[in-house]
Amino acid sequence: MKKVITRHWKFMGILTVLLSFTMVFFTSNTANAGSNVVRIGNIIPLSGPSASVGEQGKNAREMAVEEINAAGGIKSLGGAKLEMFYADSESKPEKGVAEAERLINTNKVNVLTGCWNSAVTYPTTAVAERYGIPFLVPVSVRDTITEQGFKTVFRIAAKDSWWTRDQFAFLKDMEKEFKIKVKKLAFVYENGDWGKGFAGQWKELANKGGYKVVLDEPYPSTSTDLSPVVQKIKRAKPDVLMLVSNAADAILLTNTLAEYKVKLKAIIASGGGHADPSFLKAAGKNAQYIFDIVEWETDVNKPGAKEANAKYKAKYGYNLTGESVDAYIAVYVLADALERAGSLDPAKIREALAATNYRSGTGMIVGYEAVEFDASGQNKHASLVMTQINDIGNGLERITVWPKAARRAGYTPVCPMPKK
Repeated sequence: MKKVITRHWKFMGILTVLLSFTMVFFTSNTANAGSNVVRIGNIIPLSGPSASVGEQGKNAREMAVEEINAAGGIKSLGGAKLEMFYADSESKPEKGVAEAERLINTNKVNVLTGCWNSAVTYPTTAVAERYGIPFLVPVSVRDTITEQGFKTVFRIAAKDSWWTRDQFAFLKDMEKEFKIKVKKLAFVYENGDWGKGFAGQWKELANKGGYKVVLDEPYPSTSTDLSPVVQKIKRAKPDVLMLVSNAADAILLTNTLAEYKVKLKAIIASGGGHADPSFLKAAGKNAQYIFDIVEWETDVNKPGAKEANAKYKAKYGYNLTGESVDAYIAVYVLADALERAGSLDPAKIREALAATNYRSGTGMIVGYEAVEFDASGQNKHASLVMTQINDIGNGLERITVWPKAARRAGYTPVCPMPKK
């Protein structure tokens, strides 16, 4: 009897081991099961001063996810679908850091993206690095985001030193093309990391270019009255005004400049609020002739761009912007990396992102030729274009004007600005 019992328990022990092995085997292979999902954490501003651009980025992500999932999901993971988890940063660094911890520890996300505001992205990427979670940055321009020596951080957009470099190259080209003299510059910018980053670069480039800076004026983007700032601009009498603004303050500044009849040869903006769809609606004719630097515009000559913009506009009621295009392509770059990784292991996803060379496909609607990351995680192909807001018979629109080779056929920029 003892032998029978002993054999029984031996059998049960072997069966338990086999069942345990089966469960471990099953669990370790669920990454390739069609019922699985890829959990993506998105930290973006959905309230506060940057809420509008955050919502645009959210919409672009959703459109990309919808397309990728409808096409069969991540095939190397058995058709795993992308699932988005959103957290509102409120444009606050401490909130972004807390949400990153929550998304990683509570929602168990496989990847993080965000945060639009450079001041939020910079500390939040450190959280991802500590946990070894890949962090894909669609657009946050502060140079130092990819200069921390992190291995998990990858940025799609151009960094701010490239934006300011191209703004000054454009200014020099306009001086030559339209035979205008520009001697005095005014710098007016929101007082966060984004604005301060641009201003620091502007100062260096102005010095190298032989320009005189007659005003260097930061302001809080939550301001409800910018007339004191505009009065300073008027008194300084710059030839060119350079701006960094969120949507609400871009509108307020533009309308106040018109109210005070400030005379300028040109206004050069830096995307963000000036590229926001709400800007043209609220500023109207006061926005006419403003130049703005962006990564993308609706008239870009790239396969699929026109169709993607038409679809986005039909769904959400406004055009894609450079920032929302970055969010859109980021989801496709991630999907491409996941296909090559064939795993939800963060280390393998990171390796696949580092080896990215994304050149064609539904998401590749940007003006440059590829997304390919250098050793720091910066997309080395990211490039920029200058647009001008004007009405050429179809109402106010954004028209690509620079580089000259990319200028919309038949359009001549208006420079200097006509006196009103």
